[in-house]
Amino acid sequence: MKFDFSPIRKIIKPDKSILLTSHSNPDGDAIGSVLALYHFFTQSGYQVKALVPNQFPDFLRWMPGCKDIIIFEKNKELGKKLLNGSDIIFSLDYNSPDRMGEAGKSLAKSKATKILIDHHINPDIYNFDFCYSNINTSSTSELVYLLIKEIGPVQINSSISECIFTGIVTDTGSFSYNCNFEQTFSIVSELIQQGIDITKINRLIYATNTESRLRLLGYSLSEKLKLYPGFNTAIICLSKEELKKYNHQIGDTEGLVNYALSIKGIRFAAFFSEKDEKIRMSFRSVGDFSVNEFARLHFEGGGHRNAAGGDSYLSMEKTIDKFEKLLFDYKDPLTK
Repeated sequence: MKFDFSPIRKIIKPDKSILLTSHSNPDGDAIGSVLALYHFFTQSGYQVKALVPNQFPDFLRWMPGCKDIIIFEKNKELGKKLLNGSDIIFSLDYNSPDRMGEAGKSLAKSKATKILIDHHINPDIYNFDFCYSNINTSSTSELVYLLIKEIGPVQINSSISECIFTGIVTDTGSFSYNCNFEQTFSIVSELIQQGIDITKINRLIYATNTESRLRLLGYSLSEKLKLYPGFNTAIICLSKEELKKYNHQIGDTEGLVNYALSIKGIRFAAFFSEKDEKIRMSFRSVGDFSVNEFARLHFEGGGHRNAAGGDSYLSMEKTIDKFEKLLFDYKDPLTK
């Protein structure tokens, strides 16, 4: 699908204030798309601010411009002022105001012109004035790249390139899923031509760990990994106490579910993390088994076919029990 971004060029003016936003618990694609557009609009001479609902992982804080991002959770008064007072709001990498948590309430009420750029299914088109959504895209950062190329005239420099590449590489699991598109690799080739050091970026994202994070990983794999061979499924569950014991920081469990999925014969993997008010769940799969559908039907979530998330408001024990019972309903697609 090729989008016509020309309407955006027509509404963006130097006297218009622009706000760039992402979903709660922002990941590499969320931060990458926000910062890529932030650099683009800054270099174009526009009034632009970046706002995310809560803190993002340490392994993304090397990214150029990340210190300029406003954290809603830390400064709600300023966050609400920006959401209510901006002329144009970009919603990047999420399909509904609900994905912003508390900040989403202000977004929904805002009189700003709202522009959605996303690649998740079922976009809430009624809450946005312009909707650019394509599930057959590696990442929102890839769509941002296409937007910048079309509306110009600022060229894509190394800072923009690093942000876009970070979004693509993290949302595809280092090109292991959701990336079977020729365009994705053509864009990455063009980013490399801008002089980005992909070896350095990969090291900063994937090979810059704290001791506590590695110890948490070791504990999760040695003590908390559970397999269901009859269903080709594996899970990892961590309680609040266990996370606290290993000094858990935002982003420390990023990618943990992929270790479970990497086991030979496993087609479906899940990671359960206990929060104050809910159990946060990450799902991954290989092949045709849709974790998006699984999350949407049973755990108030969604995402992509092979990568999705959800929430449970039951206890950890009851959540696991519910999950285990559901496996019987999906035995055929998981074992065929």
